[in-house]
Amino acid sequence: MKHYVVSGGAGFLGSNLVLRLIEEGNKVTVLDDLSCGKKRNLKEVLDSKNFKFIKHNIQKPFSIRGKVDYVLNMACPASPPMYFNMMQHTMETCSMGARNMLELARKKGARFFHTSTSEVYGDPLEHPQKETYFGNVDPYCKRSCYDEAKRYVEALIYIYRHEYGVDTSLIRIFNTYGPRMRIDDGRVITNFIAQTKAGKNITLHGTGKQTRSFCFVDDQVEGILKMIESGEEGPINIGNPNEFTIKELANILIDLTGSKSKIKHTKGYPSDPKKRKPNITKAKKLLGWSPKVQLKEGLKKTIAWFDEIGYEPLK
Repeated sequence: MKHYVVSGGAGFLGSNLVLRLIEEGNKVTVLDDLSCGKKRNLKEVLDSKNFKFIKHNIQKPFSIRGKVDYVLNMACPASPPMYFNMMQHTMETCSMGARNMLELARKKGARFFHTSTSEVYGDPLEHPQKETYFGNVDPYCKRSCYDEAKRYVEALIYIYRHEYGVDTSLIRIFNTYGPRMRIDDGRVITNFIAQTKAGKNITLHGTGKQTRSFCFVDDQVEGILKMIESGEEGPINIGNPNEFTIKELANILIDLTGSKSKIKHTKGYPSDPKKRKPNITKAKKLLGWSPKVQLKEGLKKTIAWFDEIGYEPLK
C-alpha cells in the first residue's frame, strides 16, 4: 500500500484521481480548503479506512505524520471566472502552496507530481504546442494571475529537483472535462451544458472560432498515473489532440441534448488563446499513453452525470 498526499483532492480532476487511487488499494490523504472543490465529489471514499480528508489551505504550513510515498499537487482554481474572482488566492496557491507541497516531498523523500497547464503556452504562435515551446504569455493582464502562476511553479519545481534532489514530475494538462465538474465553474463545457439543458441561448465569448482540444477525465487520470509511475521528469503534455472550435462544441451539445438553444456572441475574454492543441509525441513515446475517449462519447457521459446529480451547484 502506497501513501499519496493530494492537494486539491476535492476538486474535479483531483477527486477523480483520488477515487481511482483508493479503488486500487492505496492510502490517500487529501488537503483541500474547499474554495473550489466539494466534499460531495469524495462521498464514495469518505468512510474508507484508507482515506483521510483535511480541510486546509496549502498556502499555510502543515505537516503529515508517517511515511509518504507520493505528493500530488493539484490545488488551484482552473477556470477563468474562478481565478478572475480569486486572483491573489490563485497566485499564492501556486507559489506558497506549491512550495509547501514541495517541502513535504523533500522532507519525506517522496516523489512529487504537479499538474501544470497548457496555459503556460499563452496565445501560442506554434501549433500544435510541444513541450519545447516557450510560450506567448502576457505577464501584465487579468489572466496572468493563472498563466504566470503556473509558469512560476514549473520554475520552482526545477529548483527543487536540481538544487535539492527532489524526485519531481510535471505534466501540462489541456482542457479536461467529465463527471465531478461543477456546473457553475464557468468552463465552456459546463456553461454550454447548463444553457442547453435550460433552453437558454448559448453564449460564445468572441467569434467562436477559437479552438480547444478536450480530454475526457478518465483518459487524463490514466495519463497522470502513467506519469507518476514512470520516473519521468517532464514536462509532458497530456491532452487530446483532436481540435474543435468553440462554435463546433456548442453545436455538438445542442445536438446531444436535443436543445432549441440559439448561439449568441458576447465580448471575448482578455488574452483568450486563439488556438489550443497538444503535441503528445512525448506522452506516446515515454508513457505509452494516448487518449481513447472521443468527444461525443465523453460529453454523453458528462451529461448523464449531471442528469443524475442535478444541475444545481454542489453544496
